[in-house]
Amino acid sequence: MTQLTMLKLGKKDGVARITLDRSKHNVLNIDMMNEFNGQLENLLEDADLKCLVICGEGPSWCAGVEVADHKPGMVEEMIAVFNRIFELINQFEIPVIAAVHGACLGGGMEVAIACDMVVASDKAVFGQPEIKLGFFPPYAAIRLPQLVGPSNAIEVCTTGKRYSAQEALTMGFVSQVAPAEQFEEAVDKLVKEISYNSPLIIRLNKRAVKQHLGLDFEKAIAGVSALFLNTLMKTEDTLEGIRSFEEKRKPEWKNK
Repeated sequence: MTQLTMLKLGKKDGVARITLDRSKHNVLNIDMMNEFNGQLENLLEDADLKCLVICGEGPSWCAGVEVADHKPGMVEEMIAVFNRIFELINQFEIPVIAAVHGACLGGGMEVAIACDMVVASDKAVFGQPEIKLGFFPPYAAIRLPQLVGPSNAIEVCTTGKRYSAQEALTMGFVSQVAPAEQFEEAVDKLVKEISYNSPLIIRLNKRAVKQHLGLDFEKAIAGVSALFLNTLMKTEDTLEGIRSFEEKRKPEWKNK
């Protein structure tokens, strides 16, 4: 694990981990977000990656964006740098997991829900309290309706209330909750299940989901079938998967 200014970065066996590490609640400021974006840009270039996990050091996962950076004179730069996080996460062809163990509030919750999956400790707390300070959460206003529907999204944004991990799971923006004492084990288990597979086939599976969102059935089934027949079936790793099954052995992926 490499210690950067306000982040830690580790890569092992095709899994990258970015750990937010700004004392004491990982509140994002412009400098930290620029550092975060730089690391995301670098990881996007790694064709051997299978999974990215975003973690938090200390008692909170991320308690939001620095309020001082919202002031006139700084807010335009802050929004541009903040939005870049979501643009970059959206570009990842591999699964991106938010491993949330503590307070996940405001801009922190927005970063978490930008990920493909949110695995939460049962001690985690979520919320969009921006309204209490006279703001609204711009990314959450787009993303939450996709995850929980407009009614729940409006509740989250207009009340500013805090939600337990279990409430977030029920609502639909958390995918898995684990007891605090088993949290790291649950994250590692999910990562291990993903990283068993070929990097190329992981990317094709995510593409099959994302490319066909919002299409009508005929276009979606035609598109996903074309991806299966014209791309997937021409990869060496798919043929290796078939051979390994027939030969009752572990596949040897080539990422081709």
